[in-house]
This record gives sequence, structure tokens and C-alpha cells, in this order.
Amino acid sequence: MAANRRQDSQFKVDATGLHYRRLNQLLRQAVADGAERIELQNVYGQRYIGTDLDREVEIEIQGTPGNDLGSFMNGPRITVYGNAQDGCGNTMNDGQIIIHGHAGDILGFSARGGKIFVRGDVGYRAGIHMKEYQDKKPVLVIGGTAQDFLGEYMAGGMLILLGLNLREGEYHRASFIGTGMHGGVIYLRGSVDQFQLGREVGVAEIDEVDCSNLDRLVGEFASYFSYNAAEILKGRFIKLLPLWLRPYGNLYVY
Repeated sequence: MAANRRQDSQFKVDATGLHYRRLNQLLRQAVADGAERIELQNVYGQRYIGTDLDREVEIEIQGTPGNDLGSFMNGPRITVYGNAQDGCGNTMNDGQIIIHGHAGDILGFSARGGKIFVRGDVGYRAGIHMKEYQDKKPVLVIGGTAQDFLGEYMAGGMLILLGLNLREGEYHRASFIGTGMHGGVIYLRGSVDQFQLGREVGVAEIDEVDCSNLDRLVGEFASYFSYNAAEILKGRFIKLLPLWLRPYGNLYVY
């Protein structure tokens, strides 16, 4: 039985042994009741935490949330003191997810807005099919490195890969970076070989607009994880951009 405690606008839940449906019921009720800060303790793989929440609220998670953390959410800020599993930020519309550990596969899948910051590494297909519309532009900042298909089918937004845990001279390990990419931009700090890039992306030098983007977003990343932003920005960055608007358009012409 979870011990739930509420004090003023704060709400705490001990998730030990709690089924994900019950945990999410408690979370939704706390948000509906006007809680401004919610702490979930002893989280161990419960799925869908924060799904479809639509107002600003601070959610702090101690432990490891399960798949689809923060999916479809529109406003909350979720901070995870641990790792996150697959599908984090799936189709999120607004808000922030801050992960103090690593994250699994398809991070930010089809994100339409908001920001995701990961201190460590991420799995496969991070940033897949990120998109943007008008003033909505999703941002994904990864402190470590990534597995294959980073930014696959990316249609918009910004993805920053910092490689802070790589040794000097060590290359990022991902292959097929930007495969099918047709929008947005990837900023990569460190080195990759040409064969690691998808055929749909080109490499460009950083300009003033890019520097402004990096100053702002790396500064925000550093503030969450106690890094020195100026030291990070001393590293060499490259910019990856799509070469074509519709790289596979000819496959759909009859």
C-alpha cells in the first residue's frame, strides 16, 4: 500500500509495489487538485508517468520510470533522478524532461515541442521523427553519446549530442546518423567518420545563429547537471543538415 502524503501544494507518493495504472491515477488526481510539486519515490519501471498532463507542474521521480515517460504531455517539468527507459517524451507537445542518468531507445519519438535533457547516454533512434510547426520546436540535448540511427527521419527541431563521456580522440559510436532526415538540425560535439552519417545529411560549419542556439541550450543543460557551459562550448561542433526536403518522395509517386 503506497503512503501518500500531501502538504499544501506538494504531493508525495511511495510507488513501491504500485501498479502503473494506480500510480498514474494518483498522479492525475494530484494535478487535478492543484498540486504544484509532486514527488514520486521508489519508482521501479512503472509506465506512462506524466502521459497527457496538460498544465505546468513540477514532477520529481526517484528511481527508474518505465516506457513512455511524459508522452503527449503539454506543460509539466519532469526531473528523473535515475535512468529512463524507452519512448521517453513520445509525441510530447510542451514542457521539460530532465534525466540525471541514461535513457533508452526512441527518446523524443515524434516530439512536437518541449525540451528533453539527458545527462548520460541514450539508446537507438533518439530523436526519430521529431517535427516542428510554427512556434513549436522540440529540443533534445544529450550529454553522452548515442547508438545508431540518431535523428532518423527527423523533420524538425534541434538535437544536440555533446559526447562529454568520450575519451580524448574517441569518436561517437552511432552509425546511420540522420538517415531519412528532412528537417531540423543536429549539432554534434566531437568527431564522427563520414561513413557514420546517413546519405540524406550534409555537414556544415557553425555560424552565429548556431552559436546562439548552442550558448542558450548548452547553458541550460549545464545548469541542470552542474557542468561548466563555457568548457563544453570550447569543444568543436559540427552541424548536420538535410540535403533534401523529401528524400524518399519518389517512392510514393505512382
